[in-house]
Amino acid sequence: MKTLQEIYDESKRIVFFGGAGVSTESGIKDFRSVDGLYNMKYDYPPEEILSRTFFYAHTEEFYRFYRDKLLMVDASVPPKPNAAHIALAKMEAKGKLSAIITQNIDGLHQEAGSRHVLELHGSVKRNYCTRCHRFYPESAMEGEGLPTCESCGGLIKPDVVLYEESLDSGILEESINEIENCDTLIVGGTSLVVYPAAGLIRYFRGQHLVLINRDPTQADSWADLVIHDSIGKVLGALNI
Repeated sequence: MKTLQEIYDESKRIVFFGGAGVSTESGIKDFRSVDGLYNMKYDYPPEEILSRTFFYAHTEEFYRFYRDKLLMVDASVPPKPNAAHIALAKMEAKGKLSAIITQNIDGLHQEAGSRHVLELHGSVKRNYCTRCHRFYPESAMEGEGLPTCESCGGLIKPDVVLYEESLDSGILEESINEIENCDTLIVGGTSLVVYPAAGLIRYFRGQHLVLINRDPTQADSWADLVIHDSIGKVLGALNI
C-alpha cells in the first residue's frame, strides 16, 4: 500500500482499466470464478445464451436469463457502488484520473459519480429498437415477455456487446488513446483473458503499471506493482 500510495501521489494522468471483479463487492457475480455465471447450471451455457445467435434464435430464453442474472430485476437489494467505484470517482474529481475503461455493463461507475467512463461492452442502462433504432432506458426491460418498440413494434435489444459481436470502434480507439497517453495504468478486477479487451494493456507506454486482482493474471510479470487482494479494500485505503 505504501508503494501504491507513492505511485498515486506522483502520477499526473492515471487510467483505470477494470473488469467484473470491480463489481463483485456490489453483489454482482463475475463470470469465471468458482461461483460465477459460467459455473451455474442452466439449460444452456451462459456463454451461449449471451451470444448474438442465441439472442435471435431463442429470444425469450435470452430475456429470462438477462433479466434474472444481468438486470437482477427481482433483487431485494439493488447493487450499489462499492469502495472501488467511489475511490475512482474521487480520483477523477481530484483531476488525477483521466478515464475509466470498463468491461462491466452495470453503470455503477457513473452512479458513483465518474464522468469519463468508456464502456467496452456497453451498458444495461441503454436499449434500442433493432428496427428503427429508437433508444430506450433500462425501464424498457421491466415486466415479462419480449420488449417491443412503441414506435414501430420492433424488438428492443440491450445495448450490450454479445458474443459474436464487435466492440464499438470509437470506444476502442478512445480507450487505446487514453492508455497510450497516461503515466500510470491501474488494472483491477479482471483476469485479462477476454480479448480484444485484455490486449489493451499492451498499448501502455507510461511509467507505472499496477495490477490489483484477487487471483494471479497472465500479466503479473509485466507490472511494476502487483496486489492480490480486494479491489475495494485496496483503492478504498488510498489517501486520495
